[in-house]
Amino acid sequence: MRDEDGLLELGLMRTVFDSLGAGVFVIDTAGLLTASNPRAQQMLGRSRDQLLGHDMHDLLHRRKDGSVFPRAECAMLAVLESGRPDEGSDELFLRGDGSLVPVIWAATPLRHEGRLKGVVIVFHDFSLHRDAAEQTAAHLAALEGLTARLTMVAEVSTVLISTTDTPEMLNRLAGLLVPEMGDWAVVDVRTSGEKGGMRRVAARSMDDPAAAEAFKGPLPPLAESSGSAGIQALWGFRPVVLDEAALAQPPDTPLAAAHRKLFERLGGTCGVVVPLHTRRHVFGALTVARSAAGSSYTEAELFLLADIGRRAGLVMEAAELFEQQRHVAETMQRQLLTPLPQVNHLRLAARYRPAESAAEIGGDWYDSFLLGDGVTTMVIGDVVGHDLQAAAHMAEVRNMLRALAWDRTEPPSVIMRRLDEAMTHTSDAPMATCVFGRVEGPEGGPWHFNWVNAGHPPPLLITQDGRTRFLEEGHGPLLGLTSALHMDLGWPDARTELPERSTLLLYTDGLVESRTRDIDAGLAALRRHASDLAGLDIEDFLDELLARIDPSGDDVALLVLRVPAAGVGAGPDEAPPQRAHSPAASDRGAPGSRVEGSPVRDTSEPA
Repeated sequence: MRDEDGLLELGLMRTVFDSLGAGVFVIDTAGLLTASNPRAQQMLGRSRDQLLGHDMHDLLHRRKDGSVFPRAECAMLAVLESGRPDEGSDELFLRGDGSLVPVIWAATPLRHEGRLKGVVIVFHDFSLHRDAAEQTAAHLAALEGLTARLTMVAEVSTVLISTTDTPEMLNRLAGLLVPEMGDWAVVDVRTSGEKGGMRRVAARSMDDPAAAEAFKGPLPPLAESSGSAGIQALWGFRPVVLDEAALAQPPDTPLAAAHRKLFERLGGTCGVVVPLHTRRHVFGALTVARSAAGSSYTEAELFLLADIGRRAGLVMEAAELFEQQRHVAETMQRQLLTPLPQVNHLRLAARYRPAESAAEIGGDWYDSFLLGDGVTTMVIGDVVGHDLQAAAHMAEVRNMLRALAWDRTEPPSVIMRRLDEAMTHTSDAPMATCVFGRVEGPEGGPWHFNWVNAGHPPPLLITQDGRTRFLEEGHGPLLGLTSALHMDLGWPDARTELPERSTLLLYTDGLVESRTRDIDAGLAALRRHASDLAGLDIEDFLDELLARIDPSGDDVALLVLRVPAAGVGAGPDEAPPQRAHSPAASDRGAPGSRVEGSPVRDTSEPA
């Protein structure tokens, strides 16, 4: 019975051995194959007779290139020496058809009555797992590359919008690309002053920053035709790769020769010239280069550089349009800001500072003119809106106010009501704020100010000894609000005495309000600074006030009156009577310059 049980057990073990889903073979102490199951034969593409009796290592174990694996390095045979189990996943077996199959394996010593009889090796075909792992690794590598490119694009986008100064933006861009995309980078742009003119505005080098900096400056003009590969980018819209053959090409124009000197001085075995362009225009070119032997640029890198060139071109086009619009707006507004009258020892001065953004130029204005009865007016206003249309509406409202006021002796409130009605019925101008006042008094004083305020920040009166007071009386609704509310609103007149040598300041809200400071804090700062500056001449008073407050964001207009000393005759702070004077166009626009003979100084930056 025991013999029968033994036979049954042996048969069961044989069935298990043959039915296992893993390959199994047994080697003896000499490394010869003594048993193998059908799954092992299937995976190896060999019959039982082709396996048994052969040396397992010599028959099956191979390197990745198919060569025989050194026997001394075989981890499976090492189990025979150590008598300890081992496993691995980086081995290759040779199939009967000559192909290699990667395997994951485990080897266990086979003992009988305490003596080592051989080794049992169980293995699986690892090709599917390895293919999946390699595919995953490839996907991860591609994803990392894409992430790196997206990060570069994000950083480039940040640099491109970091400043409205084009040379500074391009210099930052070159600095970002070194060393990420090359060992050095330069940016050459076309200049508008001369046909074909070129200038290098940015140069960065990882190894020799000083040498790169020396290459900045004017360049030879761009010839109408050139066979130089690098110069071709300035005539096209695609990157040009400079390989060994292109770099060996002799330069055929002075600009090509200047470009070649970059590679001679900074080094470079390969490079890319990328046009900075839009669909309609090429503004310049970016050159990046690598110095290591055998360097090259991948398709992905070329695509990224082309995208950077397109983005930079769009920003340069926007900057160009910005400057054009700013120039138009500033020219338009300066022509509308007329010279100031100087009558009866009253001294007037004004400043206008345009907004930092061309899109925000427009609605602020100051004005002063003589009425038919000889009275001097003071006007400050702001039309709703921040664009060229607002500037046009400002001119319309300003001219309507002049026409309605110049031949009338009516109170300011009546003039303001008529202006509101005119805006409602004859103009499409939106709402506006305005202070309109009359400076009245005999030639030797005393003087007083009659005014009305249509929703504007209150004028500031500063006495000779520095005391300040906001003129908050006379306040009424904005111009144009009557029509919007369909109500008959009014503006109360106000009157105040103007002490001798006092200063009356009218201003727009850009002086006291910004995105980072509310109007209450701005008014407090204005009052404090004006008090400190009360003893200065009014020209210096305005310059120092703007310097201390340093308004930003919105445009700013200021109009200031200095009341003379009591009695007739000019004191040390007075000027002899003079009529309105129009400064020459060449006198305008120089920041901080005093316009000789003119009471108006423009503090804007040159366009």
